[in-house]
Amino acid sequence: MDIFNSVGISIVSFIGIFSVLVFIHEFGHFWVARLFGIRVDTFSIGFGPTLLRWTDARGTDWQISALPLGGYVKFFGDATGASNQDEDLDEMAQEDRADCFHFRPLYQRAAVVFAGPLANFLLAIALFAGVFMTVGQAYTPPIIHDIVADSAAAEAKFQPFDEIVDVDGIYVETFEEMAQLIAMNPNRELRFGIIRDGAEIDVMATPRGVLQDTLTGEQIVGQLGVMRPAQEHVMRGPVEAFWYAILETRNTVVLIGRTLSEVVTGVRSVKELGGPLKIGQVSGEVAKISLVAVLTFAALLSVNLGLINLLPIPMLDGGHLLYYAYEAVRGRPLGLKAQEYGLRMGLAFVLVFMVVVTWNDIVHLVS
Repeated sequence: MDIFNSVGISIVSFIGIFSVLVFIHEFGHFWVARLFGIRVDTFSIGFGPTLLRWTDARGTDWQISALPLGGYVKFFGDATGASNQDEDLDEMAQEDRADCFHFRPLYQRAAVVFAGPLANFLLAIALFAGVFMTVGQAYTPPIIHDIVADSAAAEAKFQPFDEIVDVDGIYVETFEEMAQLIAMNPNRELRFGIIRDGAEIDVMATPRGVLQDTLTGEQIVGQLGVMRPAQEHVMRGPVEAFWYAILETRNTVVLIGRTLSEVVTGVRSVKELGGPLKIGQVSGEVAKISLVAVLTFAALLSVNLGLINLLPIPMLDGGHLLYYAYEAVRGRPLGLKAQEYGLRMGLAFVLVFMVVVTWNDIVHLVS
């Protein structure tokens, strides 16, 4: 019975969190389109059969569909929810073109497309800031409390009470920032600037790669082998909280971006990536901990969603922005046939990617 309860919590938590993030993403597109006076035909959360539908005063068809694995906004002039042009667009009456997304200036179309990922980043900042103002931000001084025996730190002759100033020239203010930089650099020699007995010295060390369970799957992360003092939390005022929330979001973007780039370049295995089953499992776990854990997880997942949508893959927002970049350089849009082929390739890539990460999830769950 406990297993079924756990699965149920995971499913409900995943649907709830992911649906909110998708709504915010699509609302970013919707809001900026409405700001420019572009007509929005459909706003859908989920795909497949429609469960609930209503039409607002401006003619937008709002719907909740059966498969809660995404969503879309369909603009006037779109053939589908992927914002590809209707083949009969050239025959559209002149008076209707003012409301059509595809006849709008390039900067407006680009702004509407970018607004989705931007909404996810802004949501992450708001969630982080809310946690920092109400519960506090984990903010432990970057001072080593103890050294793990036979670790990379022990080999490098780190000592208790060493204060870390920078890692490979990157200034660190907290133990958490230092740990993140170490995690991002497994099996790579790093230079640590430290203060020991009042003197500044450099220590070279190579964090050991360790397989660890993370939000995006099992990943090899760097581990130095140093222990922190008791973790502290610092309450932030509104302005300060938002500043540190911006920094936290930026650091998360860098970490995810680096992981994805290392998968593309072959430094990391694609087996390290997780998919919807993994996210569902983590959703259930954080739901059992606390509301703060759920909000923090939602912020991290929102950054993931925003960043992945900016990848230059046709069908994703980044693919549309790539088309617009071509249009800005060449002075004319990419041909409809080329866009159609790109959309098919993008769809194929996304489907293959989903199969791979879901298979990774299954292997991880049964192992």
